[in-house]
Parts: sequence; structure tokens; C-alpha cells
Amino acid sequence: MALKITELCVNCDVCEPVCPNQAISMGPEIYEIAPARCTECVGHYDVPQCIEVCPVECIFVDSEHAESREDLLAKYARLTQAEKPA
Repeated sequence: MALKITELCVNCDVCEPVCPNQAISMGPEIYEIAPARCTECVGHYDVPQCIEVCPVECIFVDSEHAESREDLLAKYARLTQAEKPA
């Protein structure tokens, strides 16, 4: 599953730089996570880094974007393959 930032976000800017997939960006009012890029850090780390650093604990699993660990690993493979130079 992709992660989601709730309205409790205080825009502290600590989650965006720790995301290995560049899935986090500033939205109209708070930071947002792009489900197509979020792998919950599968393939990179044992735990989602944004959740680890969030001081207000406003990042949760987004039940609207359910994915298995295998799906997340496949997404990780696609994202990292796309970033490798030809």
C-alpha cells in the first residue's frame, strides 16, 4: 500500500528529502505522497523513512491504494530500472 499524509501535517519539510523514490512533494496545502512512486521504502529500507522522521505522526497506510509486498517490490524494480542510465 502507498502511504498517505493526513491533514495533521505541519509542513515541517523533513519527510520529502528522506524519500528514496521522490514520492513526496508539496501539495496545495500540505505534503502529499504519489501512490505511483511510493513503495513504503520496500527495496530501500526495512521501514518507511517518512514515518520514521515525522514529528507529528501524520503518515499512515492509504487503504485506497492496497498493494502486497510483492507489488511494492515490483514497483521498486520498475522505478529503479527507469532511473538507471541507458
